[in-house]
Amino acid sequence: MIQKIKYLFYMLLVALVVTSCYPTRRVGLIQERESLPQYDTGVYYQYKLQKNDELVIRVITTDLQTSKLFNGTNNYQRTQAYSYRIYEDGTIDIPFLSNVKVEGLTLAEAEQHIDSLLRDYVDDAYVKLALATGTFCVIGDAGRGYFSIYKERMTIYQALALCGGINETADFGHVKILRKTPEGTKIVEFDIRTKSIIDSEYYYIYPNDVIYLDASKRRFWGTSSYTSFISMISSSLSLLVTIWNAFVQK
Repeated sequence: MIQKIKYLFYMLLVALVVTSCYPTRRVGLIQERESLPQYDTGVYYQYKLQKNDELVIRVITTDLQTSKLFNGTNNYQRTQAYSYRIYEDGTIDIPFLSNVKVEGLTLAEAEQHIDSLLRDYVDDAYVKLALATGTFCVIGDAGRGYFSIYKERMTIYQALALCGGINETADFGHVKILRKTPEGTKIVEFDIRTKSIIDSEYYYIYPNDVIYLDASKRRFWGTSSYTSFISMISSSLSLLVTIWNAFVQK
């Protein structure tokens, strides 16, 4: 009986040691292990405008009335552009123009389209567009919230850095992105640890993306520092010694 208890004691101790830390292979990024998924190089595509997107429109012109109409001014005489929502029919209404179809166009294409239409009313109008709703969202076992896409071709690494990074308790092997497309919401899943993610179809973030990271199944036992590890082992050993003494005394 005592030999069985000893065996159980040692097995539990080994299990605690093995499952208590997060090794680099589980939480490290840009790894080149053959056991990780290998993704093909993807093609970056320009974001195409969708319903309910909001556009900031700036018009550069020598006509002061037109400039004020589009750009506005605040109390400090600084220009302050207005935003325009894309309606359910894929159009926007702006000064001089109504029912301008922009859904399905890139920002550059929409700029050219609006610019050409506006020239019929303002000869020297030069249109600049920006996406007011150019944000992404992070939920799950990482920093949470809405964040702005401050540059074109923002990568998944840059996006997660903005929210504070990934918790070591997260499931690095199953990162999900909910992506809004003209065909509906698409869910893409990938392993963020592999180096092959660079320049793959999962590498870039697009407006309205929702990044979701689930908690790892190892979260209950896992520790992220030696202090936490030693504390957990000490507590576990104390419990095991108590159980040991109880059995021996019997």
